[in-house]
Amino acid sequence: MTVAPFDFIIIGGGTAGCVLANRLSADGRHRVLLLEAGPRDRSPWIHLPIGYGKTMFHKTLNWGFFTEPEPTMNDRRIYWPRGRTLGGSSSINGLIYVRGQAEDYDQWAAVGNAGWSWKDVLPYFIRSEHNTKGAGPAHGADGPLWCSDIEHRHELIEAIIAGAGELGIRHTTDFNTGDQEGVGYYQLFTRKGWRCSTAVAYLRPAWSRRNLRVETGAQSTGLILEGRRAVGVRYRQNGRMRETRATTEVILAAGALQSPQLLMLSGIGPEAELARHGIAVTHALPGVGANLQDHLQIRLMYRVAKPITTNDDLRTLFGKARIGLRWLLTRSGPLAVGINQGGLFTRVMPGPGTPDVQFHFATLSADMAGGAPHPWSGCTFSVCQLRPESRGTVTLRSADPFAAPVMRANYLATEADRRCTVEGIKFARRLAATSPLRTLLTEVKPGREIEGDEALLDFARGTGATIFHPSGTCKMGSDPMAVTDARLRVHGIGGLRVVDCSIMPTLVSGNTSAPVVMIAEKASDMILADARAGASSIVATDPVATERSRHAALAPEGSPA
Repeated sequence: MTVAPFDFIIIGGGTAGCVLANRLSADGRHRVLLLEAGPRDRSPWIHLPIGYGKTMFHKTLNWGFFTEPEPTMNDRRIYWPRGRTLGGSSSINGLIYVRGQAEDYDQWAAVGNAGWSWKDVLPYFIRSEHNTKGAGPAHGADGPLWCSDIEHRHELIEAIIAGAGELGIRHTTDFNTGDQEGVGYYQLFTRKGWRCSTAVAYLRPAWSRRNLRVETGAQSTGLILEGRRAVGVRYRQNGRMRETRATTEVILAAGALQSPQLLMLSGIGPEAELARHGIAVTHALPGVGANLQDHLQIRLMYRVAKPITTNDDLRTLFGKARIGLRWLLTRSGPLAVGINQGGLFTRVMPGPGTPDVQFHFATLSADMAGGAPHPWSGCTFSVCQLRPESRGTVTLRSADPFAAPVMRANYLATEADRRCTVEGIKFARRLAATSPLRTLLTEVKPGREIEGDEALLDFARGTGATIFHPSGTCKMGSDPMAVTDARLRVHGIGGLRVVDCSIMPTLVSGNTSAPVVMIAEKASDMILADARAGASSIVATDPVATERSRHAALAPEGSPA
């Protein structure tokens, strides 16, 4: 079945896709189709911030991926939740609003991505925001995406802030000025006690536009290509195969795992990988699926000497009723703020530089993120290395578009990553031993019997997990392993862009939801500008062909090129 053509087809109704659907349809000039494999975001657990624990393993709202057994992590398969509903992972994540460091984006620009420095991207962060801090040089108050302060102080977080002060960590009220260093409360993607996903912030206001069509339960299976140009997409909906055409552009916004998967299924990717699955090569692009990066979190757990934790709130019917009533009357309390309230960015490795680790402080403890709370007063210190050197891959399991991709994170593969992780754990222990915390907290995991760098590293290998930030698998750049150019156009293919966290050359220093919104805001401007200029048919320079030509030109006469 063929559906009437659109100007723009967006594959993936997640964090980026909802932003694009709004911005590309706003002036009414372009017909826009948004395809989302999952259902509408109607579950109440999506919209209640503490519902994060319910959606973490939801069979319908979550893709529920697993990595391959990781040799560097005691051969464990690591669970990777990914949103499968309108709003994508912004509908099921931990709600933390963090942009990253100014240096992250300056590095993107320094490696050849013009227009992506901190000063270039800051206006898009500002444009996206309705920040409860109000408008200012670093923040906006008129954007669709609500970023809210946590208004009520928590005794445990206050003690952590005081303890960090003893270690020389300054208190900050804003992690999002480009300078992250400090300890304080996170801002959250919430509006008056409700989650503010990109589906709520961007898609809902655009829903009734006549030039925007949203199809849910529509899983894309491959691109339609004519020569070196993307002209449409095939997808399955309600058990039927359909296809539709794009007169201007196809935009991949399926995320760092499924955007490269769809490119490879369509014959765009590493030649050997495509040949292994019997897929004809349309365009050899070796970087597709490479450069996978993620933040590995190590979770230290503590018993708390006072009944002040979310574990205590959820342990009894009376406690549940109390926090439920508080939310109903004031839209505040544990139901309104989710799990992680406090954060800390600092440097644990020697030498100059910016913070290299991030902490999430949760007023709850459980055996795993999203798991059932322990039956005792507990909290969690989660620490992750901000800029890992280790790189993994996303490849195909088969030519079946409904099979999950093969993910290999390759965590802790470098000495620098191992050292930083161990030092992060040691810093957490120093923090817990400060005077405001040492009588309040008793370490449960890893346990005081675990001492020494090798034992701590083994603890990290045996318990470490994703903090849900896979990125980098369609990186932008101009080197032979780049997949997109600085305008996010796929090298060597006309009419095709990638707009999601897969385009990040290097992982940002923190949570990825806000950066993905920024990427989509900036991309929408580029897409509309190119459409006005008639430039959407331009094929981005192919770095692989360029490199081959360079080598051929340099080769001695008579030698193989």
